[in-house]
Amino acid sequence: MVETTGGEPDDGSAEMLDRPLPDGVRRRVVQIVSDGFGGLTVSELPVQLRQYARFTPTRRAKFAGNAMAAALETDPLFRQRIGERLREAQPELTGALDSGSPPPAADPLDVAAAAYVLRPTDWVKLVTAAGEEAQRADAERADDEARAELERLRAELAQVRALSRDETERLRAEAEAARKEAESLHRKLRGALSDVKRGEAALRKLRGEMEAVRAEGQAQVSAAESETRRVKARLGEAEAALEATRRASREGRSVEDMRVRLLLDVVLDAAQGLRRELALPPVSVRPAETVDAVEPGRMTPKDIAARALSEDDPAILDQLLALPQAHLVVDGYNVTKTGYPQMPLEKQRLRLLGQLSQLAAQTGAEVTCVFDGAELAAPVLLAPPRGVRVLFSKPGVTADELIRQLVRAEPPGRPVIVASTDREVADGIAKAGARPVASAVLLKRFSRG
Repeated sequence: MVETTGGEPDDGSAEMLDRPLPDGVRRRVVQIVSDGFGGLTVSELPVQLRQYARFTPTRRAKFAGNAMAAALETDPLFRQRIGERLREAQPELTGALDSGSPPPAADPLDVAAAAYVLRPTDWVKLVTAAGEEAQRADAERADDEARAELERLRAELAQVRALSRDETERLRAEAEAARKEAESLHRKLRGALSDVKRGEAALRKLRGEMEAVRAEGQAQVSAAESETRRVKARLGEAEAALEATRRASREGRSVEDMRVRLLLDVVLDAAQGLRRELALPPVSVRPAETVDAVEPGRMTPKDIAARALSEDDPAILDQLLALPQAHLVVDGYNVTKTGYPQMPLEKQRLRLLGQLSQLAAQTGAEVTCVFDGAELAAPVLLAPPRGVRVLFSKPGVTADELIRQLVRAEPPGRPVIVASTDREVADGIAKAGARPVASAVLLKRFSRG
């Protein structure tokens, strides 16, 4: 369809396409615009195309195709400038279009694209004819390809049919052989089934006899097992009662003997120590000497009171360990984490045990160091130092509980000193008769040497 506006020359600029631009023609138009794009300055380009000014022609055609086609359609001045670039690049084709006689040997798509840019008279017919020619060429090419594909498929079909006939004959022969083999197998199977039925009958009879024998034997075995269990139960009860009696007698006698003997040693050592401390002369005591008073040249009560020691004085620990048969129980990790918590647990244990060994050698007291077994990732391979007993609590038992067990195991009257800062441990062992000492006091005693 061709439209013209009154008052304007009929130069083709008012004509319009009544259908979309064919794809082949559109691609050629975009290429023409992309090639002529570089001959224009930035100011000569439409605003929407200036961002593509530095692109190569190939990149412009790829990324700005739609924008260039729209600008060519809506901007007559830009279309005129592109037409001038086209006239410079293809003078023969553009001259023929201006004269109204496009060259017959030219590609219809090139003719239509040039006509779309230059807009000569009847350019719409040229574009439409080029689109129809391109569609006709595509249709012919598709027909040729379809005919070639059809011929190829016919050849393949003939080949498949020939192979199918050969395969069918082969399968028929194999089916006949399989049928004969199946008949032979059926005959053998019928004979085997007869043998199986006879064997099953004999097996059922044998199973019946075996079940009878098994039932009789099971009854006898059950009776024997019941009697055996009854006898074993009686024997186990007798052995358990005998063992319990022996253990109770042995443990009671050994534990009580040990506690009495240890308490006796404490009393004897205390008496000997008291005798040495008092150093009584071999004269009888006078009643007047029992009256509490201050004699000339002696210390006053005020001087005696000044000798009292504070709770954090390590001299208290020396006085306690000097008691007869004294036993020092140490809460290991409580002491190490108070004195040197930054060290690994293994080095904490080794350092504490070395210091306790020196203390035991100096005082002669019994020393037991208790560590919490829950802190261990693996069993400890440790050679306890001389004079120090090392104990780890069992799984499910804390070091605090083990310390309380050690205190309860001692006979009443024996001096037991527990080094721990744990308030709960201190209160518990104090009720059991032991003397609590803060971990800091023991650490100060170590530092004194």
